[in-house]
Parts: sequence; C-alpha cells; structure tokens
Amino acid sequence: MSLKTRYEFTLPRGYVDRNGGLHRDGVMRLATARDELEPLRDPTITGPDDPRLTIVVLARVVETLGSLDLVTAHEIEGLFAADLAYLQDFYGVINFGSQEEFDEFVAAQQQAGPLPGTAPEPVAPAPAPAAPEPAAAEPATTTYRAGRASIEEIRSEAR
Repeated sequence: MSLKTRYEFTLPRGYVDRNGGLHRDGVMRLATARDELEPLRDPTITGPDDPRLTIVVLARVVETLGSLDLVTAHEIEGLFAADLAYLQDFYGVINFGSQEEFDEFVAAQQQAGPLPGTAPEPVAPAPAPAAPEPAAAEPATTTYRAGRASIEEIRSEAR
C-alpha cells in the first residue's frame, strides 16, 4: 500500500497573475514537521498566532498552481479571500482529516458550484414572451447557507 502525498485542487475563484492569466487548478502536498516549524524561525513571523504564518506554510506545500511551477508567498498573498479560505480548509483536511472527511470536503465543493464571477459568460437567451404585470415583490431576507462562504438573498415567498 502506498501513501498518497499529493492532492489536486481547484480554487473557487483562481489566482490572477500580473498578465491577467487565471490559475485555478493546483497540487498541494502533505505537510512535514519542517513545513510547520521552519516558518516559525522566519524573523518576519512573530509567533504561532501571526496571520502571515498561514501564508508561509501554504507557500511551502502548494507545489503548482495553473501554469505556475513555483508558488511563493507572493502568489498566496495575491489570492482572493475565498481561495485562501479554501486552501486553509484543504490543508486541514488532507493533513489532519480522515479519508471520509476529505471525500465530504470535495463533494461539498462540487455541490457548491462556481462562485459569482467565475462561471462562463452566459449566452443571451431568446426573448421571453410578454408576462403579465408582476405584483409588488416582497422584501428579500438574507440567509446564510451552511457549508458555503456566501450569503444569499432568498425571497420570503420561496421559504
């Protein structure tokens, strides 16, 4: 039996490089003790609660991102917040979770679908037939759906 040490991922939004290139697919390897200890020796890291520690650790374990063969702290710092949160969760699941937790994480990400702004441009639909004048809409309410880092507006009649 061999141990799986590298895991493919797809970022929810993607890293946009300085030329406007989008990089979403990548590979993260399992962390070693050194990956977690060495950044604590970095003089720019003030301790285990320093938020930059996450950036440095992720830069050590993300091996590729799109066409980038070298991922540094600069690229990790340039990620959108949703992508950084995704990588933090992914790191936790592959390093500390069970196979079942990994499978659940991947399934939840696939169910969530793309984030706004990441889907392909829609093709213009055919004109719809004229509809009767709509009644006044009820006010929208904001609801948080567990398992997603987004807030959706759901009309009260849809509840």
